[in-house]
Amino acid sequence: MTNPVKAKHRAMWASGDYPALAAEIVAPLGPVLVEAAGIGPGRTVLDVGAGTGNAAIPAALAGATVTASDLTPELLAVGERLAAAQDAKLAWREADAEELPFDTAEFDTVISCIGVMFAPHHEAAAGELLRVCRPGGTIALINWTPEGFIGQMFATMKPYAAPPPPGAQPPPRWGDPAHLAGLFGSGVEGAGVERRKLRVDLFDRPEEFRDYFKSRYGPTIAVYQNIAEDPERVEALDRELVELGRRFDVGGGAMDWEYLIYTARRAD
Repeated sequence: MTNPVKAKHRAMWASGDYPALAAEIVAPLGPVLVEAAGIGPGRTVLDVGAGTGNAAIPAALAGATVTASDLTPELLAVGERLAAAQDAKLAWREADAEELPFDTAEFDTVISCIGVMFAPHHEAAAGELLRVCRPGGTIALINWTPEGFIGQMFATMKPYAAPPPPGAQPPPRWGDPAHLAGLFGSGVEGAGVERRKLRVDLFDRPEEFRDYFKSRYGPTIAVYQNIAEDPERVEALDRELVELGRRFDVGGGAMDWEYLIYTARRAD
């Protein structure tokens, strides 16, 4: 991969253990998106930023013809094994969300479950989602909101992170309905949004959440690597992430993580 920004992005998501996090925390989101998109037999579906197949595998099991695409082949390899274990038949394709290797209007339905939101250039990625979806087809997304837990985690980490590449925008903006309206514009019709919350009860204490993300979640790992030579900043971020966990604690260590479901019809 010659593009250094893309190579860095791919390496970030290959670090840690995102497959474990996907299985242990965000797995329920995939079936929610499949239902919201109305996916079933006879539909051709592209999942952009599919990761390990959190949405792509349920879409295939619902009877659709599915292609799962992602920038990080290490995640796709895990997804292939998970799909085989469930006897789910689908195609896996390494692809950049900002330059998808698919034909115009190739798919009936284009989905992304907390995936495309991490493409740094939002307008380019949104343009590709529109391009590969046929007129009258469905675009359906689940994204973390800026106000929700993951959005606030990114806001907490931002002062400690390396500067973003030129033109990059924060991932949680994909969870802002106004931002989505600006991205898709007249390319869609009948857009609808719904806010929901994912109950996460994996951690008994906020320190457990922090340590889990420090060891498994690529974006958090990258931020800590950026400040590794400054122990005071490491300690400060440690404290801030624990405080974030406390702020979102709804009792017994459980947290509710807000996300946005976006569905729209590709304009003719």
